[in-house]
Amino acid sequence: MEDESKNNVEEPQFSYPFSKDIKLGEGKKLRVLSLFSGCGGMDLGFEGGFITHKGSVNEKMCPDFVAEHLDNDFVRLTPTIFQTVFANDILPDARAAWVHYFSKSNDDDGIYRTESVVDLVKMHRDCNDIFPKNIDVVTGGFPCQDFSVAGKRRGFESHKDHNGNYITSEIATEETRGKLYFWMKEVIDITRPKIFVAENVKGLTNLGNVKDIIQKDFSSAAGNDYIVLPPQVLHAADYGVPQSRERVIFIGIRKDLLNPTALKNLEKESIPEKYNPYPKPTHNYHIKDKRLAQFQTVRNVFESLDEPSDSNDDSQKYYSQAKYMGAHCQGQNEVNLDDIGPTIRSEHHGNIEYRRLSAEHGGKYTDELKAGKSERRLTPRECAMIQTFPPDYDFVFSNSYNGKKFAVSPSGAYKIIGNAVPPVLAYNIARRLQQVWPLYFGEE
Repeated sequence: MEDESKNNVEEPQFSYPFSKDIKLGEGKKLRVLSLFSGCGGMDLGFEGGFITHKGSVNEKMCPDFVAEHLDNDFVRLTPTIFQTVFANDILPDARAAWVHYFSKSNDDDGIYRTESVVDLVKMHRDCNDIFPKNIDVVTGGFPCQDFSVAGKRRGFESHKDHNGNYITSEIATEETRGKLYFWMKEVIDITRPKIFVAENVKGLTNLGNVKDIIQKDFSSAAGNDYIVLPPQVLHAADYGVPQSRERVIFIGIRKDLLNPTALKNLEKESIPEKYNPYPKPTHNYHIKDKRLAQFQTVRNVFESLDEPSDSNDDSQKYYSQAKYMGAHCQGQNEVNLDDIGPTIRSEHHGNIEYRRLSAEHGGKYTDELKAGKSERRLTPRECAMIQTFPPDYDFVFSNSYNGKKFAVSPSGAYKIIGNAVPPVLAYNIARRLQQVWPLYFGEE
């Protein structure tokens, strides 16, 4: 287990929401430019309006989070004031899944670009009209494999380029996968949003001074015109996500648009709670307080699912058939249904965790096996539910022109699900920004 005392990253302190949301004119939204969008976990969270299990919401603390109660213990979240107007990722599967889902709400699939952020910035420099105007927020989960504890921990010295290809040259370059955050900073230079939110794995904080370098580089955006607050590590389970997933979040705020009071408070060494843009925990996974909701469990989000053999959902029906590879490999454990799940990984290579594991392979939870259910790995749908993606988000689906030829395969689905930000965690971030927006940019 990592020693969090060595991370030099502020941990969120417990408190409750207090301020009222900003009210915009009818039909108006704040415009979000999304980078490294993947299949849209951050975009879903920022827009809201999606379906999630009621156990992922603390309704006593945040009653305005829920717009509608649905069947089978699910709720529809209240839409936010944000709207995605540009999305980007180099993975075709990510784009296919994103467009398939967001087209249901009439979002234009033409806003999703599959060029790398490096190429997009270069195209802009060549006087092409790439990025939309009047951007309010830039979000981006810049690639994390080079900072992840589960990866090779190469950090800035990545062995892949911005398109995911292995580097053969020994010449130093700013276009490696490990430095793509810098190109996100370039997009911030170009679009000059009021706020940006950057996300990465907690492991980044343990790589020497990487966190400080990234914070300093982000602060230099648009001629040092941003306050980049000390990053915080948010644990998804503290926000109603049934998963052990920790992410470091950087938030930058444009100084020249802040009202004087907000600027003064955000520049303090200790930011007053009223002006702190980081969301506070809603569930009691780490903080034991009776006002917090019971942390969400895997069992709760799985209860509505049929077994693969009985399901008509391709994301549940088709799943990894990789054989048990021995306890020394990753992913050879079964999930505890009455606890949070493991971190859903993208680079699985057949090591997706088991829904249930036989006693022969070290299984501990026998109830489902005794009921006649077979040993198997988690399905893409189950991984997606652990991530808090809505149950109506299709990950494995067929190309309608080719019958059962998958537009996104089960293998591709596992990857894009594991790469994603949990939508419910992103929703908490978006709703907190929605609360503080008038404090920052409104008239005094």
